[in-house]
This record gives sequence, structure tokens and C-alpha cells, in this order.
Amino acid sequence: MSTSNIVWIVIAAVVAILVIVALVVMATRAKRRRRQRQAEEIREHARSEAAEVDRRQALADETAAKARAAQAEAEVKAAEAARLQERAAAHQSRVATSREELQEQQQRADRIDPKVKAEAQEAAAGPANGRDESTRDESTSEAATSATDTESAHRQ
Repeated sequence: MSTSNIVWIVIAAVVAILVIVALVVMATRAKRRRRQRQAEEIREHARSEAAEVDRRQALADETAAKARAAQAEAEVKAAEAARLQERAAAHQSRVATSREELQEQQQRADRIDPKVKAEAQEAAAGPANGRDESTRDESTSEAATSATDTESAHRQ
């Protein structure tokens, strides 16, 4: 082999090595650019996801605030209900007391009224005392009217 052939072989080998090195460098750069683009896409996706997460956080905060407001409103309503129940119980107590007083007044009126005493004695004696049912019904209705009148007089 001649020297020029060896020189050409060496030049061809050096050129081949340079081409291979150039291809490797280009492939490395392309791979780096591809990775940079991929990283940028991931960052962009993360930014959009962060915005979505922030939106969800705002929604969660708003919902929690509404829940707290509803809880406070429920507590206010429960307190109002308890207060109204206490008022109703007080009214019921006063009504019961008033009814007892009215009953006592009615009984007192019955004790004072001579008609009621006579009717009680007649009722104890039974229908055998010679009075018919219509007379007894009249005296009963008169006693009821008298008791109602007495009750009305006490209210005034």
C-alpha cells in the first residue's frame, strides 16, 4: 500500500469519525431540545393544574364558609325554637292555672247556688221523687245558664 492510500484511508477514517461525532452531537442536541420541550409542556400543564387547584380551593373555602353560616343560622334557629318552647310552656302553665281558677270559681258558684244544691239532692233521690224528665232537663239547663253567667261575671 502506498502512502497516499494510507493517507486517504486515514482521512476517510477521520472524516467518518467526524461525521459520527457530528451525528452524535446533533442527536444529543435534538434529544436535549426534545427534553426541554417536554419539560416546558409539563410546566405548562402544572401551571394550568395549579390554576384548577386554586379554583377548587376557592370553591372549597366558599363551601366551608356557607357551611359555617348555615351552622350559625341553625344554632340561632335552635335557640329561637328553645325560647319559643319555653314561652309555650309558660303559656300552657298559665292556661292550666287559669283553668283551675275557673274550675274553682265554678265549684264555688255551685256551692253558693241554691238551685244546684236542690238538683244535687234530687239527683241523689232519683226520678222516683215525682218529677218528670222534662222538668229536670229545664232545671239542669237553668243551672248551666246560671253557671255560665256567674263565670262571665267573674271574668269581667
